[in-house]
Amino acid sequence: MVTSTDSLDILQRGKITVRGEFVWGSNYTFLVEVESEGGPLQAVYKPTRGERPLWDFPVASLAKREAAAYWVSQSLGWDLVPPTVYRTKGPVGAGSLQLYIEHDPEYHYFNFKVEDRQRLRPVVLFDLLINNADRKGSHILVDADRRLWLIDHGVCFHIEEKLRTVIWDFVGEPIPNTLLADLDLFSQKLLVSSAVPDNINHNLVRWLSQGEIRALARRARDLVEEGCYPAPKPNRRPYPWPAI
Repeated sequence: MVTSTDSLDILQRGKITVRGEFVWGSNYTFLVEVESEGGPLQAVYKPTRGERPLWDFPVASLAKREAAAYWVSQSLGWDLVPPTVYRTKGPVGAGSLQLYIEHDPEYHYFNFKVEDRQRLRPVVLFDLLINNADRKGSHILVDADRRLWLIDHGVCFHIEEKLRTVIWDFVGEPIPNTLLADLDLFSQKLLVSSAVPDNINHNLVRWLSQGEIRALARRARDLVEEGCYPAPKPNRRPYPWPAI
């Protein structure tokens, strides 16, 4: 059995072979195999060279944000994002490499069963925290073991509010205490000096600016203080396009 730690090591060190391309996205995205002793792992490779420039995000930064989203998910203890690394070298240059999750692409947020909808509270909180500007319905995967996974985090962590999501199921509800405790601890860890080895801040500076890290910490504190799921802001577009 390949563990999350094993997957990270394989993704970071294994030889990458391109097997196909996902053609429906805005940026170049490839299905690849990553060589390992136990057999190849399938992964999703997003090269920086294939990123379409955006007016509101720094150039050549989206792949790094994918890696940052994984690190934040792990630091919270929520394990929502598939193992993801940032490789400085790849078939088309530097980019993110994320473990591919087998799933049914026809099963997504808009046709989730009620019980799967009810499992989305940490997902909503995660998107609020990382300021996700593009949570489409197809970006939430359910694997064969019924486990939820979140993908596509290239347009996250902006300093300004950018939240766009299809999931507004829990507006006004209190955030569960266990999730609030995780957020509170995460916020405290972010305040520790980045000079401390293995500190969250120490790792995030590889992919995000100091201003983005400070904004991340501020959002964590605000969520803990507010204690409930917010409603969409009336003065801005709260939904992504397309929705799926």
